[in-house]
Amino acid sequence: MIQKINDIQLLQLIEAAIFASEQPLSIAELQATVLQRFSVSNGRIDVTIRQLQQDYSARGIQLQQTASGYRFQTRPELSDDLAQLWPERTARYSRAVLETLALIAYKQPLTRGEIEAVRGVAVGSQIMRSLLDRGWIKVVGHKEVPGRPGLYATTALFLDYFGLKSLSDLPSLPEFTELTADLLPTVEMTGELH
Repeated sequence: MIQKINDIQLLQLIEAAIFASEQPLSIAELQATVLQRFSVSNGRIDVTIRQLQQDYSARGIQLQQTASGYRFQTRPELSDDLAQLWPERTARYSRAVLETLALIAYKQPLTRGEIEAVRGVAVGSQIMRSLLDRGWIKVVGHKEVPGRPGLYATTALFLDYFGLKSLSDLPSLPEFTELTADLLPTVEMTGELH
């Protein structure tokens, strides 16, 4: 039986659901779970989420939209002070891991060989395994060349982790674009870096 819910109850329920969820929640997920017994339109949920974003705009946490949905997160400018709550250090990623991830994010899909050509060094299996295990990249197909190497691309989990709604939210890197545009066609044609 479909029930009605007033605006205050709706705001409280959506706020509590997003707060309690371990993963970002989309409007569709809210409707399929905590709002399933209520008659609530997408537009009404959207208005409620905007109200919550406004309510949290001057606080230490904010309601942020990512690729997978909405989540509460602390303000980035507070991260140094909040880090004192967790004395052990978070995982540090090597320059090689970060360079590989950046290449995939900006020029996806890429093969491991294309990444190696741009970086100028071999990409170790442990680097790719680390990114795959984190769920930040995945194989999205295979290139139609001998050996059919896997094509790597980023995932929604990558976007969520870095607080992005889409790849278009990545900061622009004009030097990076020019560098890879010059190198990748050479790699595809000859397999060598010239």
